[in-house]
Amino acid sequence: MLAILQAAGWPIWLLLTASIVATALIIERLMYLRRSKILPKKLLDDVVLVYRNGKVTPEIIEKLEQNSPLGVVFAAALRNIDSPREVMKESIEEAGSGVAHTLERFLTTLGTIATLAPLMGLFGTVVGMIEIFGAQNATGSNPAQLAHGISVALYNTGFGLAIAMPALVFYRHFRALVDSFILEMEQQAVKFVDIVHSKRK
Repeated sequence: MLAILQAAGWPIWLLLTASIVATALIIERLMYLRRSKILPKKLLDDVVLVYRNGKVTPEIIEKLEQNSPLGVVFAAALRNIDSPREVMKESIEEAGSGVAHTLERFLTTLGTIATLAPLMGLFGTVVGMIEIFGAQNATGSNPAQLAHGISVALYNTGFGLAIAMPALVFYRHFRALVDSFILEMEQQAVKFVDIVHSKRK
């Protein structure tokens, strides 16, 4: 492996750094973006039960906020439980936008790496081509320098694509996952608002 890195020249270290960052972000997002952690199954039922039993206290709201991102949305609803429907929905939307920002954390960086890695590979290719042309002199070409230039060009192109492809796949996967979580949160929040306001009527 070390021989490959040496053959690929100094531009490979940029790609290696990008691959380490991308791997760390992918692992972190895989650990964080789990359905059971973001949208606990019976949380809506539990919140409705607390509301119907009239047990809405600051302690319950604080505990709910720490439960999950969906809990943050329900906590915002419970804080405005006596407010008109529009005020309650507005508070839920504000909490939801904050939660969406948290869920989307690091995705921009991952998307940037997916876009940038092929360009970094191309940069390495250009450096390799410069070395190839540098191998040409008045007495002919230096085979060792020529071979090194070709190695730099090809290894960097290959590494760039090898980093970009999985990064792009995971970026698209996480984007779709976050969108589905946000949609489901909205649906559950609307159900809760409907339950609260239909009971008042």
